[in-house]
Amino acid sequence: MFRSLHMKLTLILLLLITSLMAVVGAFLTTSVSSFYIDTFYQQMNSVFGVDQREFMSDLRSAAAAENGAEQIRDMLDTNAGSLGIDYRTRNYFVLDGYTGSYITGSADQAALPREQTVNLLTARNAVSNGDETTAGANSDITADYMDVAVPILGGDHAFIIYILDNKDTVSGLNSQLFTIIMQALVIGLLISVLLSFLLSKTMVGPIEKLTAGAEKVAAGDFDSQLPVESTDEIGILTGTFNEMAGVLQSTLAAVENERNKLDTLFLHMTDGVVAFDHAGYLIHCNPAANDLLQRKVEPDCTYEELLGDMHPFEEVLALQRPNYVEEELKVGERTLDVYLAPFSDHEQGGVLIVLHDMTEQHRNEERRKEFVANVSHELRTPLTNVRSYAETLRDAAGDIPQETSNNFLDIIITETDRMTHIVQELLTLSRLDAGDAELILSRFPFGEAIESVVRANALNAKQRGHELTYIPQESLPLIVGDRSRLEQVMINVIGNAIKYTPDGGHIRVSAGSTEDSVWMEVWDDGIGIPTKDRDRIFERFYRVDKARSRESGGTGLGLSIAQEIVQRHHGSIALAPHEGPGTTVRITLPITQPQG
Repeated sequence: MFRSLHMKLTLILLLLITSLMAVVGAFLTTSVSSFYIDTFYQQMNSVFGVDQREFMSDLRSAAAAENGAEQIRDMLDTNAGSLGIDYRTRNYFVLDGYTGSYITGSADQAALPREQTVNLLTARNAVSNGDETTAGANSDITADYMDVAVPILGGDHAFIIYILDNKDTVSGLNSQLFTIIMQALVIGLLISVLLSFLLSKTMVGPIEKLTAGAEKVAAGDFDSQLPVESTDEIGILTGTFNEMAGVLQSTLAAVENERNKLDTLFLHMTDGVVAFDHAGYLIHCNPAANDLLQRKVEPDCTYEELLGDMHPFEEVLALQRPNYVEEELKVGERTLDVYLAPFSDHEQGGVLIVLHDMTEQHRNEERRKEFVANVSHELRTPLTNVRSYAETLRDAAGDIPQETSNNFLDIIITETDRMTHIVQELLTLSRLDAGDAELILSRFPFGEAIESVVRANALNAKQRGHELTYIPQESLPLIVGDRSRLEQVMINVIGNAIKYTPDGGHIRVSAGSTEDSVWMEVWDDGIGIPTKDRDRIFERFYRVDKARSRESGGTGLGLSIAQEIVQRHHGSIALAPHEGPGTTVRITLPITQPQG
């Protein structure tokens, strides 16, 4: 029944008229009561207020006389007009100040309230305390009377002048107002019923057509057009609706396309994206954000839970676009750059957070600085030696014995070779990084290459008193790779074992194969590698014991080059588990190289 527009219009107009008349009636009734109360207390204040000191003094003088009550009554009769005393609805009473009993007044005792009012009790308390504070400055608008109690102290006598108004005048006026309002309400209701039917008849027809059209649009049918049958607002609305349907169709298609692109972007982008609404509750989080934060961001997560310690949410929300806040966040071993910005200036907006992983950039920057420092140091030392010995030869002229000169020249040549070796290794790394060092692939016996490298290092091991042994499998397969590059890797690994094993040590080379790969291990009982350095030994210029490495001519580039060459062959080089002192390095290579 109430779903009909006819009934709704009728009810709306009825409620409107009723509400309006109720508000007007309540306002008028309250205003009349408030006005009457304000007028009452203004009259009381004009007679008993602080500005009427002379009159109050006369009252105290009258109270001190033997017939004080009669004199006070005469004075009140004289000021009856100022007090608004009409002897019907408003009267005065002279009461005993201590007991509150009736003495005299403009009406008899029956006109007094049955129980003493709050103002009378307050006035009696004031008399007991020797105070003349008037009681009745505030009156309850809902009470059926208004009153004022004025304590009068004179000599040994104490009286209370009590003014009481029974509000009959206000009640009569409010009754008349209520009658008028009810008459107006009935007439208004009749008019509203007639108008509602007229309005509904004019409006419902076109609106029903618009409703049918809107249902089609809601169902996804944007092609149907509604006929425009008039030029009034309803006709304009119908034409606008037709235009809206067309625009909505194209807009929804564009929005859907953009949403698909954004969903794909957020899903596959490497940067984390987290969005919070205006209240700080999560509305979006892509998989990259979960990965970067190393936690699952739950749907009920809030900004305070996730990033509350970083930057206050309200401060970010208060930013004016395109301003943003940039912070750095540590999550485990990762370093994240966090960008916080509001994505709307309105209340329906929120905060968008982009997480960018800067861990590798920071590491690369540290490596670059360390690389430059190490290269500078490695080249400075031999250059200093070359310069020192060359200057000595020049300055001494023919004063240096030939043998000493030859020793100096040998040192210069050695240091020059050292610098050449460093530069060659740097060039090798540079070519590998740039992709210019192409591998010359061929099929060769893996075991034969190992035997060749072991033989090449046998003399060096013998000079150090080491026992170098090679333990191959019965047969190792042919593999595809750049033999010279791989032998360079083997020489580096075996050479390190010889170099960093104290004299008289043991070095064991073993090898084997699986179905699709071969491996080689170099075991030694040398100085070993501390746990804290095991993850960094393949970094460029990194050396566990820098002083010992320089003594043995190490540059810290050998293992880096070895790792690059092995990775180019789609293999791996790493530290293998090792019991006791020393180190085990394992090289694993595929038997055949993948195509392309």
